[in-house]
Amino acid sequence: MDVTLSMYLIVLPLVFLAAFIDAIGGGGGLISLPAYYLAGLPPHLAAGTNKMSACFGSFTATLTFLKKGKLLLLPSLCAVLGALPGAYIGTEIVKHLNPETVRLIMFILLPIVAVFMVLRRNKDYPVKSVTRKTLVLCLLIGLIVGFYDGFFGPGTGTFYILLFTRFCGMETVTASGSAKPANFASNVASLTSYLFGGHVLFALAIPAMVCSSVGGILGSRMAIKKGAKFIRYIMLVVVFLILVKLVIDWLWPNLLS
Repeated sequence: MDVTLSMYLIVLPLVFLAAFIDAIGGGGGLISLPAYYLAGLPPHLAAGTNKMSACFGSFTATLTFLKKGKLLLLPSLCAVLGALPGAYIGTEIVKHLNPETVRLIMFILLPIVAVFMVLRRNKDYPVKSVTRKTLVLCLLIGLIVGFYDGFFGPGTGTFYILLFTRFCGMETVTASGSAKPANFASNVASLTSYLFGGHVLFALAIPAMVCSSVGGILGSRMAIKKGAKFIRYIMLVVVFLILVKLVIDWLWPNLLS
């Protein structure tokens, strides 16, 4: 497939914006994946190319949070160990199952998540020290959210932050940073599946990687600077956008494909 100037003009700025948002509160795929569709890529090629650019955004965000000391290394590595097989299995299963069932589940769960986030928008759970139980929980969270990322996708980083703060006793900014390695790992696992299938348009993916990397760096710096309250507002917007996407997919399933 040939890449045109108009495709670059559509994809590159939106990929930058997606990585910027994703580094703060997750949900960048809600922007970047439709960008590839708008540029004219077929669904599988759009998904694979999007995963390649997303990998680099989450990677640079990881490095930024790590450099600033806002990433818990051992819990993050445990989440990575869960995310790698979870995302790969999710990507493989989605090839054989109808995703309508997942959309129905998300229709039920996401409003609950949104209400929960509104009620606790100015609240932090108590910060706890890292224990063996914390590491096991991070492994399980990585497995579950990684599977979700491979199977469905939107808002993966948002769900990592929610679960890390609620069940692992992480402060919100640290949870955002600690989510990035697991998000990167699930992106890599899904990308591997797409690469084996030949579903990556490298001529578009390579410049998109650069834009995604810059967006990841700037977004993570913004998250660190603005703090927990800002991150929670971004997460709430992401949850709302996921709901909008689900409605659009349900009512007009071929709109962007």
